[in-house]
Amino acid sequence: MHNVYPLIKKSNFPIIYRGSLKTLQVNLGYKCNQSCLHCHVNAGPKRKEMMLKTTMDDVLNFIDEFNITTIDLTGGAPELNSDFEYLVSQARMRKCHVIDRCNLTILLEPNKQHLFEFFYDNQVEIIASLPCYEEKNVDSQRGKNVFNKSIESLKRLNRLGYGFSENHKLNLVYNPLGPYLPSSQKILEKQYKLKLKINHGVVFNNLYTLTNMPILRFGSTLISNNRFNEYMKLLKDNFNNESVEKLMCKSLISVDYQGYVYDCDFNQMLGINMSNIQKKHITQYGKINSCRKINTADHCYACTAGSGSSCGGSLT
Repeated sequence: MHNVYPLIKKSNFPIIYRGSLKTLQVNLGYKCNQSCLHCHVNAGPKRKEMMLKTTMDDVLNFIDEFNITTIDLTGGAPELNSDFEYLVSQARMRKCHVIDRCNLTILLEPNKQHLFEFFYDNQVEIIASLPCYEEKNVDSQRGKNVFNKSIESLKRLNRLGYGFSENHKLNLVYNPLGPYLPSSQKILEKQYKLKLKINHGVVFNNLYTLTNMPILRFGSTLISNNRFNEYMKLLKDNFNNESVEKLMCKSLISVDYQGYVYDCDFNQMLGINMSNIQKKHITQYGKINSCRKINTADHCYACTAGSGSSCGGSLT
């Protein structure tokens, strides 16, 4: 795999600072049952990295100390962590809103199907990857039969009541199939809702559009296809200053599977430490809280291009 960071390290991206910390995004491990072409984590079935229960306890202590209101669980497939349910249950006991970034197919694994009811009972918000409403496009990006499995999971979530209320939110995520900016989130959401309802009887709350991040697997593919510079030019040419103030990193920090903290999930994958200091553990965060400047590089232009992009969709 090509090393992308040397190509994006030198950057003129605007200086930005973190405000009030509201969300803790926690990566529970890089193992996944899929190996998607756009994956910025380079996740897959052969990855071994997993967060330990002792590190989860550090996360829970952090929630208590800093009054965190939202915990955003990601991976890989976060559900593959054997202590996933422990962390969710403990966070809910603390009145913390829990988001699970789910690839949908993981819920159909033989030892994971109980998670449908577990999610419902704990009012876990599900943000589910579905890069298109057509089978061919999804399977080309995510693997054979992924679309049909995803639809089956969505139907089961609907039967429980997901997608119909604020207490059981079911949101879908779209990302382009190649080195392009996503179309209008508002227009795509209407198309998704119409197609999925008519063709499959599936309903959901919101669609989030994400711009593909030019790092790890996707970035390496761009380099192999001699399209990396072209894509970076696209991102920079479409820089939207209005999105800067709404960037997710301004109210979020990312925690890796070992408990180390980063300005965002993308910086975590690139190994960019917080505020140009040595790597710090979540148990040491209080000592670096005054360092509010966010570390940036050229990959940050993916979050500010066009309508902007974040883990909660477009920004403007």
